[in-house]
Parts: sequence; C-alpha cells; structure tokens
Amino acid sequence: MKLFFFLLAIIPFSISGQSIQSKSFKQDVAIHHTNKHGFPDEKVKSIVLDKGTPVAILENSQLKWDGKNWKPIAFDNKQYDIKIPALPENSGIVLSSTEYKNEIVVGTENGLYMYSPDKKEWHEILPQDDKYKWAPINVSALVVDSEDQLWFGAEQGVGRFNGEEWKLFSGNEGLPYNNFTCAAAGSEGIVWFGTEIGAIRFENNKFHYRASLRWLPNDFVNDIAIQKDGTAWIATNKGVGKITPQQITFEEKAKYFTQQTESRHHRIGFIAPNQLKTPYDISSSTPGISDNDGMYTSMYGAAQAFRYAVTGENEAKELAVRSFNACKWLVDITHEPGFPARVIVPVDWPEPLADPEFSHKMNLNVQKHDPFWKDINPRFVKSADGKYLWKCDTSSDELAGHYFFYGIYYDLVAKTEAEKKPVREVVAAITDHLIRNGFYLKDHDGKATRWGNFSPEFCNSIWGWDQRGLNSMMMLSFLNVAKHVTGDAKYDEAAAMLRNEHNYHINAMHGKEFFPPGNVVPWDNNLCLMSMYGLMNYEENPELLIMYRASLENSWLHISKQENAFWNTIYAALATNFSQSVDDGFFASGKVFQEAGGFTKQATSQLKEFPTLGEGIFETLKSIPLDLVGYKMDNTHRLDVIFDPTPGQKSTMGWGINGYALPVDERGHVRQDRDGFELLFQEVGGGNAEQEGTFFLLPYYMAQYHNLFE
Repeated sequence: MKLFFFLLAIIPFSISGQSIQSKSFKQDVAIHHTNKHGFPDEKVKSIVLDKGTPVAILENSQLKWDGKNWKPIAFDNKQYDIKIPALPENSGIVLSSTEYKNEIVVGTENGLYMYSPDKKEWHEILPQDDKYKWAPINVSALVVDSEDQLWFGAEQGVGRFNGEEWKLFSGNEGLPYNNFTCAAAGSEGIVWFGTEIGAIRFENNKFHYRASLRWLPNDFVNDIAIQKDGTAWIATNKGVGKITPQQITFEEKAKYFTQQTESRHHRIGFIAPNQLKTPYDISSSTPGISDNDGMYTSMYGAAQAFRYAVTGENEAKELAVRSFNACKWLVDITHEPGFPARVIVPVDWPEPLADPEFSHKMNLNVQKHDPFWKDINPRFVKSADGKYLWKCDTSSDELAGHYFFYGIYYDLVAKTEAEKKPVREVVAAITDHLIRNGFYLKDHDGKATRWGNFSPEFCNSIWGWDQRGLNSMMMLSFLNVAKHVTGDAKYDEAAAMLRNEHNYHINAMHGKEFFPPGNVVPWDNNLCLMSMYGLMNYEENPELLIMYRASLENSWLHISKQENAFWNTIYAALATNFSQSVDDGFFASGKVFQEAGGFTKQATSQLKEFPTLGEGIFETLKSIPLDLVGYKMDNTHRLDVIFDPTPGQKSTMGWGINGYALPVDERGHVRQDRDGFELLFQEVGGGNAEQEGTFFLLPYYMAQYHNLFE
C-alpha cells in the first residue's frame, strides 16, 4: 500500500524579479485507501458522496470515510434512478444513462440514444464534427458537466455536446484510452472518465492520464465521485484511490523536495536513492547507495549552489558546501591522488556489498565481447585508516558530475580565498591524475577504468569510435574547468595538444551519439550537456566557441522533444549566453575563421537563434510528481502515442501525438538521465526505492539563475 502525505506547513517566499517562486498551480497528490485504512481487499463497486463525504459500496457492505478510517455503515443509496422507457429493437444492453435538457440519454452496446418525453420517442444520436462522424458503440460513460455540456465515452472515443454542436476526441486529439467504465463531473468544466486501465481527467482542453500504482491502488476503475474542491475519489477493484489537486507554489514544491532529499536521501554527506523496507511505503525508507553517488551528490550540490545565487539563503550555501566536501572526500580517500571513488561507506555497512554481477566468472564472460571490461577485485577497497570502503572502477558519469559542480560552486558559492583554495586543489588533483596517466582514470589495479578512458589511443581507435565525440568533448571541458578554477596555463596547453595532435575539437562536434539505436543511451545526454556547460562557459577562443555551439545544437536537436527540464535548461542557458556574445561583438574581429570567407557571419547568425524554452521548462516542473517511488509505467496501450519506426529500435519506444514525450507525471521516469520516449519503464529498484528530489531542484534553480522564465 502506498500512502503519500504532502507537507502543508511549508511557507513560501518570493523575491523581486523571481515571480515564478510565488506562482501557484494545482499539484495532483495521490493517496491509496486500502486495507491499512480498514478496507477489505475486494472490489469497490461504486462510490458516492453523502453530504460531501465519500461512501464506498462493496459487494456486501458499505464503508464511510471519517477523515482517518473507513467505518462500516448501513447506507441507503437514494440516488435518483432514471426510469428508462423501452429502447428501440437491437439497441443492446444499457451501459450508461443520464438526463440532459429534460431528455433521457442512454448509452448501450450498440448505440447512443436520446428520448424526448414530449414526443415519447427515441432517436439515435450520430455525433459529428469537422473531423469525424461516429455511430458510437459500447457507450459505457455518460455525464453532464458543470457547464451544461453532455459527454459520452464509447469505443470510438469521447464526445462533447454543448447543445448545438459536437466535439469528438480520439487518440489524435490526445485521448489516452477508450475502454470506458464510468464518468463523473467536477467544477469548472472538469470531467473524469474511468476505464479498464486507469482514470482520465479532461481539464483546460487537455486529457490527463492517471494510471499505475503512482496514482491508483488498482487500474480497473469502477466509479468516480468528485468533491467540491476537485478531489476525485476513485473506486477500483482493490480499494479506493484519492487524487487531490493541491494548490501549491513553486517555492513550496522546492522546499518539499529539499526536505525530502535531506530527510530520506542524505548519507554522510552523499545524496543517493534510498531503499524502502516495505515496497512503495516511503515511511519505511533506509539509506541507500548507488554506483554514482558522486554524480548525484554533485547535481544536488549544484542545485543548492544555484539556489544560493538566486535566494542568498544560508541553508542553500550550507548544503552546497556539504556536497562539495563529500565530493572532495571521494577524491581524498583513494589509492592515488586525483582518483575519485564512486561511493564511500563505513566498513560496517549493513547491506551486502559483494555484487554477484561482478563475479570473476561473469567478468571473464563479458571480456569475450568487451576486452576493456574490468575483472577487478575487490571493487570496494578499504581506506588507509581502515574505517571506510570505497568503490572503484569509476566512470565518466562521476567526472561529468564533479567538474559540472566544481565550476558552479567555485563561481557562485566559494567567495573567499579560504573557500576557493580547496576547490582549486581538488580540481587540480583530478585533472593532473588524468594528464599524468595519459588521460584516463587509473584504477587501483594500475589499469584504466572501463568507462573512464579519454585517451587519444582509445578515442581515436576502433574500440572508442562510438564514444569518441562525447569523451573528447568531456576531456576538453574538464581542462577548461581546470584552467578557469586554478588559473594554471598548463591545462590550456594540454587542451591545445589534444586539439592539434588528436583532433579532439573536431571529435567534440559530434558530442551526442544518435545512431545506431543500440549506442543511444539516455545517460549520455546528461554527460554531454553537463560537460557542455563547463566547456562553453569557460571557452575564450571564438572559433572554438562557434564549433562547440554547433555541437550543442546537434546534440540538443536529438533530445529536444524529450520534455526534460534539466536538458532544456542547460541548452537554453548556453544558447542565451552565445547569443549575447554575438550581440556583444565577440566574433566580430574579422580574424575568426578568416580562411572561410563569410562562414563566421553565417554561422553566428544561425546559431544565435534558438527556441524559447522557458514555458516548456515551467510546465514540466509543474508536472513533476511529488511521489518519486519507482513505479512501473506501461503506456504501450495508449491511443495517443506514436511508436518509433526507427529500424533496430525497441518496440516499446514512442512519443505523444504532438511529437513530444508523454508528460512526466504519466511515465515512470523520475531522474534526469532517462529516455522520455520509453513507453514501458520502471526505475532501478522499482517499488523498493525512492529517488531524490534533485530531479526538480536542479532545473528549477538553474533556470531561475539564468533568467529563463522572464
């Protein structure tokens, strides 16, 4: 049973010029009412409101909600039953009925009919608009909304009649599903439909799909009742779901996610997904670790650094400083200066750390098709003081997170020399380690880690061809961050060598792999865009900046329909900065790409333009659910999706009818490094883990810092 409590006691604040903080919107909050609330584990046939209080009708009993529990009652459901005159022959079984403008409307297996008491005759309704003409069948849902419009749900889709004309909705108009069971009307023209797989709300000319355990205790919906405040009580085959449209501000949502992360995802300075002892129950959370604690902590630290820059709050600085110290500890604890560990845990960590996935036998099998795979033991190495274990075989994910955070922290948080000095030290240590070892992470076995090789020998070989663009770009980014933070010219010299002798800047123009499908992994989008942030922000050469801006455009175009607030925020921030540089004359010296004639003017003119993304980021942030447990979300049955026709692509990939990924609250993705086009998805850990609120916090504060909402 999932029980989600929203914290109502958070107090919002606003700052002049940051109006998004106080903007209010409706946030759906779901609670499951099952046997924990006195509910028997059986089908709820219907649900009604008794003076505004929900009453659930079961097979042999009735239960009334008293605000805390469901109590058995003797309830006489005196709802008005419509007396239906004899229907036309072959109309079939009656599935739904209502009254509309003094006439009786009935939905049956074989049609939609209206009865006029004055004429005492039936006539079949054949709805038609400018796109469709239907003879509805299996009309299982009928309701009249608060604006006196008649709605039906049938096999063909949904219809709305305003007394004069029809509007019909199928998958092409955004209708998610069509096996209807019921309908209910709320205020402000809102209509809910129950289906055999979830519930659908129509509001502000848009359908919102509520299915899976994130929203309902069971997907088969039998009945819906709507309270005056818009709360939907949904009777299912296993208990009652309650979905409340909680009015909330963006700053309240940010404070909630900060508190969620601090109370359930913080471990000795590190941020990571937690573990749930009881599936789907966040009150049973225990600390967890991941392969990428360094990256997740870096991203949380960056969120707090941007928050500090926007709000000036002391708490934000304290959390950014704590995150920095944790990331630096990952570097300080290991076998060689500058090598960052993935994870640190005490030696008495209660959970087993020996992963059978990395057994010697398994490693040897993997090496048959991946010669760079690590057969390294132990993967958790004891620290020099014997108090901790740190995980090796560190990846490019970790480095992308570290360098992304260190540059932001250095610029926005570290104000004094005492605060800047440790940043310079850790950045220099990691970068010197990479240079000293031929541009790869040297593990405690003396060899390169599997996913931390940025060397020319690897990148420009047949083995590294698929990672060439990304790894070359990342290495140049690391060197740019190192030069910016330390001021040491040797990092510029190392970058120049990689460009002049090994074409790293040319490789970097293809920073995002997009074909073949098997090479397209969504976490590379995180690595690409986070590294682009340091690469472009600290680049002083106008020719290189044009090349990197073209690379950014190429990378972003392949993910621009993902509806990912973080990726869109980074792209918009960098594109805005580039556009400002064009306006400031940064490329107008006449010495930029002199040999290429008018290329500079043409390129900067084209790359200066970019779409306005603030509204999309705003809407995605609104839609991010408060519940970040790993629910399995299956959207493969939906009518409003288009399956990806790319040869070699997975059969479960697709997008909404508008060409964009489905809304984030209707899919299983609650991290920034997921593919929004995956229609069948569940986070690692599933219902046994909850993800941290960085998913919201980082793009929220970063977009504010870069004024993307103005």
